[in-house]
Amino acid sequence: ELSRQIRQPGLLDRRRGWYAARIGVNLALLAAGWAAFVVLGESWWQLVTAAYLAVVFTQLAFLGHDAGHRQLFRSRRANDRVGLVHANLLTGISFGWWVPKHNAHHTNPNHEDLDPDISITALAFTADQANAKSGLVRLMARHQAWLFFPLLLLEAAHLHLASIKAVLRGSGRANTVEGLLLLAHVAGYLTALLLVLSPLQALAFVVVQQGLFGLYLGCAFAPNHKGMPILTDADQLDFLRRQVLTSRNVRGSRLVDFLLGGLNYQIEHHLFPNMPRPN
Repeated sequence: ELSRQIRQPGLLDRRRGWYAARIGVNLALLAAGWAAFVVLGESWWQLVTAAYLAVVFTQLAFLGHDAGHRQLFRSRRANDRVGLVHANLLTGISFGWWVPKHNAHHTNPNHEDLDPDISITALAFTADQANAKSGLVRLMARHQAWLFFPLLLLEAAHLHLASIKAVLRGSGRANTVEGLLLLAHVAGYLTALLLVLSPLQALAFVVVQQGLFGLYLGCAFAPNHKGMPILTDADQLDFLRRQVLTSRNVRGSRLVDFLLGGLNYQIEHHLFPNMPRPN
């Protein structure tokens, strides 16, 4: 009945015009950021450019997320092409690695054993997870409320590293394409920095840009499920309850919708993950 109510007004219809405009705006913002980077030249003001590009990279990642859920087009191939460009080439994250991981989260959100998003070495989401840790990791989990935001500064580095590992372990034509796109991203990014900035400025640029990129991504994704009920195999819930009870919506304005990439409607997103963001 709920599915019929969603389909009848066309909420699952593709929004190609909206996505074409959003892609165009994001690419223009990206081009403007790198143009400002070239114009500023060797200057510590480039740290402002780094912060700006962190925001743009996150907006590009949101589009990669939507493509992973096939929100842009009906065909998988068309969505994959957009996803590969936005993830691998423009932000340096493996689309082929991230999509299966994210789909596993959608299948079993907040499940103690099956959701990869709550299987994080440095954090504990249940008493059992906390008790299973030892040494430095146990100490970090004990103080995770204070360490959460500093740890998010490392999230982009973690995503890049996991992407490289996935590509190196994989095989086949699709994996080769992913690897070449990731290589093009890294080569272009580092070449631009080394040609324009001094080594110390280049290092500072990477730290600020990648740190804020990870922080922004984490602040967009974390509110969706953290603090909601944690499920185990003992919880025999149907699909509707499993998705709704573990997800959180964040109310706000159009600005909030923009900043969180539409993920603040997390309940609707988990019930109908292929619903286009503007719907």
